[in-house]
Amino acid sequence: MINITDRLHISTTSTNAHKLALENGIGIELTEFCTAYNMDTFFEESNKSAMANMAGIERFTFHAPFNELTPAAIDPLILDIAKKRYDQAFKIMSGYGIKKMIAHSGYMPHVYYEQWFTPKSIDFWKEYLSDKPKDFHVCLENVLEDSPHMLIDIVEAVNDSRLLICFDVAHAQIMGEGKSLIDWAKMVMPYLGHVHIHNNHGEFDTHNALNDGVIDIESLITLIAENVPTATFSIESIDAESSLGWLKGLY
Repeated sequence: MINITDRLHISTTSTNAHKLALENGIGIELTEFCTAYNMDTFFEESNKSAMANMAGIERFTFHAPFNELTPAAIDPLILDIAKKRYDQAFKIMSGYGIKKMIAHSGYMPHVYYEQWFTPKSIDFWKEYLSDKPKDFHVCLENVLEDSPHMLIDIVEAVNDSRLLICFDVAHAQIMGEGKSLIDWAKMVMPYLGHVHIHNNHGEFDTHNALNDGVIDIESLITLIAENVPTATFSIESIDAESSLGWLKGLY
């Protein structure tokens, strides 16, 4: 197991995220704006929380809003809302000096089909990135996908070094229907920018501690860390302290 401290973050959904990050010299993934109305209706409170979580921390990623947002929306008015919300996210994170955004793909089985979802997502991300700076990156996160193929197809077609993949290992465990997570990781590694690490028992997305579930987190981290030196990681378990303690015991 290799040391990933210098590219590790803790999601602010985790208990005592800021305290643990400060004590261990690791980064923070801001999740205050995962709910879109926190960017306007409740901005004052959300900004205060974000600033508190950033105090004394040197490295950050930013989780974009995702509730009811999809880059492949069928209704053009809903698509306009998605564009507006992602642009708001960019402005807020830029104000904080953050350059890496994690965004859910927006895919929903039986609502969007690959023949629609893939080309529409390609169009969306090409347009979205057209006016963004060269050092800005978006990492598309798998949530309800049952394989990595669609996200790979989108990233390949957009063909922009600023669009990468966020591999959520626990989402893949739930949705992968028995597919090997090692194989999934190997497929996305050429496009990988970020990794969400948490565990579960294969039935529900419970965001357990890293050592509480059926996923071999150690093997996945080792594989990715050794082969993708630019990839960053975020602990997204609710029990961040237990997860961090388990990680520290590996190296």
